[in-house]
Amino acid sequence: MSIINFEFKAKAENLAMLESKLLPLNPKFIGEDNQTDTYFNVASGRLKLREGNIENSLIYYERENTADAKQSNILLYKHNPDKVLKDILTRVNGIKVVVNKKRKIYFIDNVKFHFDSVDGLGNFIEVEAIDETGEIGIEKLKEQCNQYTILFGIKQSDFIADSYSDLLLQKTGND
Repeated sequence: MSIINFEFKAKAENLAMLESKLLPLNPKFIGEDNQTDTYFNVASGRLKLREGNIENSLIYYERENTADAKQSNILLYKHNPDKVLKDILTRVNGIKVVVNKKRKIYFIDNVKFHFDSVDGLGNFIEVEAIDETGEIGIEKLKEQCNQYTILFGIKQSDFIADSYSDLLLQKTGND
């Protein structure tokens, strides 16, 4: 499945406070997921295998590292948990880094909200305006991200440019 996202990630001091700003809008609560994202070595973009109790998928994406809301071009393969898939990817590509996080997931229409506690990095909020069909369009996705940037009171200095994988590699000096 080919998807276009417009999204932002921001450092969050208080996840509960941010979540309390979303709840009056009656979002659909998907659940709390303990996720392990294994990133593999690839020539371009990012390839990760997400393993969780809610979401399991192989995700390839390309995105600029800019500290702002930005577009991601995604190829997504949803699957049932499968050790063999991970073994193949590990043998062929090698593991770049592993990200472990606890994630609360909500939706309002096509917009997905993540309230993340990432091992070794801290707390973050991610908002993804998702267009799975090409019918919404990038301008509407940008509008939606801007709306939630305002709702959550995200300042320019709060935005995170890099993926969690990049942040972990920078922290360990392995980038």
